[in-house]
Amino acid sequence: MATALPPLNWFRAFEAAARHLSFTAAADEIGMTQSAVSQQIKALETKLGVPLFERKARGLALTDDGRRLLPQVDAALDTLVTATRSFIPDQPKKLLTVSVSVSVLQWVIGPTLPAFRVAHPDIALRFIGAIWPDEFSRSLADVIISFGSRKQAGPNAALLGSGKLIALAPSQMDTPWDTIPVIDTVGISGGWSKWRTATGISCADPSIYVDSYGAALDLSSNGNGLCLVNETLARHAVQSGSVVPVSPITIDANEAYFVETNPASQDAETFRKWLESTVGDGE
Repeated sequence: MATALPPLNWFRAFEAAARHLSFTAAADEIGMTQSAVSQQIKALETKLGVPLFERKARGLALTDDGRRLLPQVDAALDTLVTATRSFIPDQPKKLLTVSVSVSVLQWVIGPTLPAFRVAHPDIALRFIGAIWPDEFSRSLADVIISFGSRKQAGPNAALLGSGKLIALAPSQMDTPWDTIPVIDTVGISGGWSKWRTATGISCADPSIYVDSYGAALDLSSNGNGLCLVNETLARHAVQSGSVVPVSPITIDANEAYFVETNPASQDAETFRKWLESTVGDGE
């Protein structure tokens, strides 16, 4: 049986950290958190059975094994870039790349994008979808619409829309709230108990679990149960009539959606202003 290779992301993290001699700089380049880069390199070291870096108080230094591995990883990554380049179609000269939460793409941008395209037909768009903070391609994007905490978003990102959660129910489900299935979003600060306290409304314990607010909203709009999602995502779904608010009361969330743009790109600024106008002023 062939030996299983480590994931490609581990090698990307190693190459970037080796080039910068910094986990933080590597994280900024490849769109991950510093802790994620550190964990991936630690996993690669464990897999290979050797240390690749010396962790020093003022930075990193490659070990002998790290110096031996680096040129081979460089060559392999260059080969992959060359091999894939011929498959990538020519891009238009004016292309705006948007790294975006898939939930925002589905529930905020998707329903309103035709209006942007009519107003700005000269701007071609490429969307790179992501869910968790480590997945956002910061080095590639002109606009970054990320999900996470204020700290994860960074000092240059602005809150997009609302930082509150609202409970929604399928519009066709006319039964008592406490008998309807409840959908919960895992990996995010729990809110159902706080919502029950704030509203005084009883509901069942969660029995369906998903990994994003967008997925929870999609399930709820298709009649699967109550969901508790970011208020900004809910607006189009409520307006279209696929879901209805269980209560007008909202609760604060520890995570929200944030937008950041490349200051050198006028098109990025145009897209940001349009997007913020579609979601209103948030809180």
